[in-house]
Amino acid sequence: MRFQAIRTLLALLATAVLLSTAAYAQDTRTGKLKITVYPEEAYTFVDGNAIGPGNRTLNLGFGDHHLMVANYGYKFFEQDISVDSEHPTPLNVKLERAGADVAGPRGRIQIETGDVDAGDAAVLLNGKKPAYFVGHVDEFNNEIFAQQELIVPPGTHQVTVTRHGQEIWSGMVPVQADQRVIVNISTGRQINKDWPRGSARAGAMRRFEAGTATATVVIAPVSGTVSANPVRINCSQPTQLTWTSAETIDADMSGMSPVPVAGQKTVSPRKTTTYEFTATGPGGVTKTSTTVEVNPAVQSTLGALPTEVRYRQIGDKVIEQGSTTLNWSSANSDAATLTPLGSVPLSGTQSVKPAPMQKGNGPVDEVARYTLTATNVCGGSEVKTVAVHIKGTIEPIPAVLLKSVFYPTDYPDKLNPELGLVASQRETLTTLAGGFIKYLEYDPEAKLSLRSYADPRGGAKFNEALALRRAELTKRFLVSQGITAERIEVTAIGEKELLDGKLIAQLEAQNPNPIPEARAHQKSTTELAYQRRVDIVLTSTKAESVRFYPNNAADSKILWQKPKPSRKLVEKNQ
Repeated sequence: MRFQAIRTLLALLATAVLLSTAAYAQDTRTGKLKITVYPEEAYTFVDGNAIGPGNRTLNLGFGDHHLMVANYGYKFFEQDISVDSEHPTPLNVKLERAGADVAGPRGRIQIETGDVDAGDAAVLLNGKKPAYFVGHVDEFNNEIFAQQELIVPPGTHQVTVTRHGQEIWSGMVPVQADQRVIVNISTGRQINKDWPRGSARAGAMRRFEAGTATATVVIAPVSGTVSANPVRINCSQPTQLTWTSAETIDADMSGMSPVPVAGQKTVSPRKTTTYEFTATGPGGVTKTSTTVEVNPAVQSTLGALPTEVRYRQIGDKVIEQGSTTLNWSSANSDAATLTPLGSVPLSGTQSVKPAPMQKGNGPVDEVARYTLTATNVCGGSEVKTVAVHIKGTIEPIPAVLLKSVFYPTDYPDKLNPELGLVASQRETLTTLAGGFIKYLEYDPEAKLSLRSYADPRGGAKFNEALALRRAELTKRFLVSQGITAERIEVTAIGEKELLDGKLIAQLEAQNPNPIPEARAHQKSTTELAYQRRVDIVLTSTKAESVRFYPNNAADSKILWQKPKPSRKLVEKNQ
C-alpha cells in the first residue's frame, strides 16, 4: 500500500492552506515542521485536525500548536510545539507498540470512497476526538488480492471519516461476527457479506500489521466493571464505588460524569441508586452497573421515668412540681425534635417538669405528652410518644383571718402575766394562726407584727408596760399554736395613737355584730374598750386586722366593762 504522488501533493497543499488560514488570526508568518514518523502509516493531527499519514512537511502559522501522531496498536505521541521560525524544524517520531493481541469474535468494516476523494482521511471509531483514531481510509478499502482490513468486535459502531477539520462522513455501522460490512461513504449505503476468514483465524491477532499493499487493524473490545462496597447502607452512610475499564478513552458514571477510566469514589446516596458506568473506546461502548440499596427506615425509642409526677400550686406560686427524666435514642437518623422541647441530640436524656394546662383552682389530673420525631435526609422518619400523668391541686391563697384582739382592763398585770386572754380572743388567735401557717406555704418569708395599745387611764409608762405585756402574751399564744417566735414582731404603743370617737362610731356602725342595747348608751365605756387591743399586721402584704369589737362573744362584757374584772372572773373565762 502506497499513496499516489498527486494525492500526497494535494493533501500537503490542503494542509498548508488550512493551517495557514487558522494561523492568520495569530500571525501571518508561517514556519515549517518536517515530521518523520514510524511506522510509516502513522497519522498526524494538528490542533485536533486530521492532516494525513506518513512523513510530511507542514506549514504552520507562528504560535503554539498541539501535535499528535497516532497509529492504532501503538502508544500515541502528543506534544505541544511552538513555531517561531521560518526555517524548517525537524521532528522524528517513533511510536512504540502497545496493547496485547486481540482475541475474537470479530467482524470487519470495509470503507469505500465512491465519488469522494478521501483516501488519506482519518477514520475515527466510536468517538470524534483524535484519541479514537484507528487508521485512514486507504488502509480499509481493499478486498481484491491483498487485504486492507478494519477488524472490530461485533456490535454497532459509529464510524467517522474526517480530514483537515471537516467531517466527510459519519454513521452507525452494525457489525455481526464473521460478517463484512461494506460502507460507501459517498452514498452511505451499507452491504453485509459473510466473512468466513474472521472465524478461520484462530487465536489472538496483533493490533496492527502492514505490508506493501496490506494493512490489518484489529480493534480491541472495551471492557468495564463497577462495584460498590458495601452494597447496602443506612441513610448518610458512605459506600465506595470502584470501577475499572480497558481499551477506554472516555468514561462516564451516571450522576457524576465524566470520570477517570478507572478509579474510586466515596458516595452517600439518599435513596436506592443504580450507578451505571459507561466505558467508550474505539472498540465500542460497554455499560455495567451496580446498585446501592439505601435503608431509609429510622429506629427510635422514647421513655420517661417516673411516669407520674406531683403538682401543687397556691395562688400564682408553684409549691411542688415533680420532675421526670426523658430518655431517647434514634438510629439511622440525622435530626431529632422532642415536642415541646424543640431540637435535641439524636440520643440523650433530659429532666423535665410537666405543668398542667389547668388554670383554675381544683384537683389536677392531666396527662403531659412528649413526642420524639426522628428523621433523616433520605425521607425516613419515626414518631414515638410517651405520656406522663400529672396529679395534684391548684389552691387559692390561704386566707389569714386578721382580727384585732381585745383585753380586759389592766390585764395582764405584773403578778399575772398569763392572765387576760379570754376564750373568745384565744379562738380568734387560733383561727389566725391556722391560716397563717398555711399562708407560709405560699409566702415562706411572711411575718406578723403585733401593735399593742392601752386605754388612756393610768400614766404613760404604766400603759406602755401594760401594752407590752398584752403583746407578749399574744405572741406566746401564737407560738403555742405553731408559729415560730422569730416570725412575730411586737411593738408596745400604749396610750398613744388612740382611736377617736368618730372612728369608733364608724366601726360600730359597720360592725357585723352590733353592740347590745344595754351598752349602746355608754359610749365612753365602749370607747375605752376599743383602746384595749392588739392590732395584727401581715407584713408581706401590709394587711391589717379588722378592729370590730366582739360584741357577740360570751365574754364580751368582761372585755367591755370599765372597772378591772376580778382575777377569778378572768380565770373562769380564760
